Amino acid sequence: MTDTIFALSSGALPSGVALIRVSGSRVRDILMSICGLVPQPRLAHYCKISSPEGDEIDRGLVMFFENPRSFTGEDVAELHLHGGRAVVARMLNVLAAFSGVRQAEQGEFTKRAFLNGKLDLTEAEALADLIEAQTEAQRRFALLNAGGGQKELYESWRTQLISSRALLEAELDFSDQEDVPGSVSDSVLADLSHLVRSIEEHIATFHRAEIIRDGFDVVIVGAPNAGKSSLLNALTRRDVALVSDEPGTTRDLIEVALDLNGIKVRVTDTAGIREGAGKVETLGIERAKERASKADLVLHLRDLTSAGPIDEFPDAVKIGTKADLFDAISGDLVISTQTGQGISALLDLIERRARDALGRQGDLLPSRERHISLLKNAVGHLRDALGGYGGLVELQAEALRYASDEVGKVTGRVDVEDILDVIFSRFCIGK
Repeated sequence: MTDTIFALSSGALPSGVALIRVSGSRVRDILMSICGLVPQPRLAHYCKISSPEGDEIDRGLVMFFENPRSFTGEDVAELHLHGGRAVVARMLNVLAAFSGVRQAEQGEFTKRAFLNGKLDLTEAEALADLIEAQTEAQRRFALLNAGGGQKELYESWRTQLISSRALLEAELDFSDQEDVPGSVSDSVLADLSHLVRSIEEHIATFHRAEIIRDGFDVVIVGAPNAGKSSLLNALTRRDVALVSDEPGTTRDLIEVALDLNGIKVRVTDTAGIREGAGKVETLGIERAKERASKADLVLHLRDLTSAGPIDEFPDAVKIGTKADLFDAISGDLVISTQTGQGISALLDLIERRARDALGRQGDLLPSRERHISLLKNAVGHLRDALGGYGGLVELQAEALRYASDEVGKVTGRVDVEDILDVIFSRFCIGK
């Protein structure tokens, strides 16, 4: 981390204001060169900003954050300029001309914050989620983790594992000393049994986090011309799927995302399911069935004006379509995409199912596959320790070391160099 880095940290140009961030050991030199002074830390200073040769670039606000009281833990400067393309381009070119100063890579500011101990990996990942959040549920979830919620939970588990290991090793090495209680292993292992249950219960909540991040998965199935594509268009209030009287018009999956009062919902239109379809259409039908088998909610549509419902989806919500052409009531819900009948009720039903699947908001949930994999490894080592190893306390203690290391990798406390580039490459330039 010898180079000083810079990047445009605000949105697309042109804009009212452009924010350029600089971090590293040369920040003070840069400020003296382009502003003629280093502002008092954490106070906005309005001044002329020029090239080292004295060519005025712009007039704007400059802020200085002295290490270690900054986002990255290094000296940081923020230049608030007018957001014109020419102004920003000139400023970036001036910064690049300084020796030892370069354009930041993706996520490099946040990576430096992690390496300087300003935040852990779960907080860094949560910042990425916060930037990408599109719904209120995603924002709340990311904010909870960015505030250290996951970190506190995982660190408490790691601390318990380290303490338990220390007690086992004390019994092993100092069993003849009066201040070491005899046979502590039984009580230690009893506590670890509770810990295993807690971790496994936490792992089991991962699908709730997937729903928040990726969306509640709704799949529409039914026979050809049952109104699946028309329903998708009605739910999104735009023409995202081609609608035709010809059977087999939809042959592939069409997915759209909805925001239902802060919850992301993914709705997928599928090929009409029927016998005697051609080769290409049959592939679409197979995809439809496979997609439905993995969905959180299946909406099974049946045209009220025709007979012969499909019985392959017993757990699906049955919906009668084309209610404007037929007076009878059939299924759990009756809709008409022409008149709008039942559409609001269907959206309410989807939202209720999504909220039930999400459970209580504010719970600490694992937010990455990486977390799940490491926590499962930790549980495996814990179960090895609980197995007893034939009474060999030293092997039990070693298993606890492996378990604590796996939990430590979640927050970045232990051996994570090989995954840092993967994690921080998800960030935008300037963050």
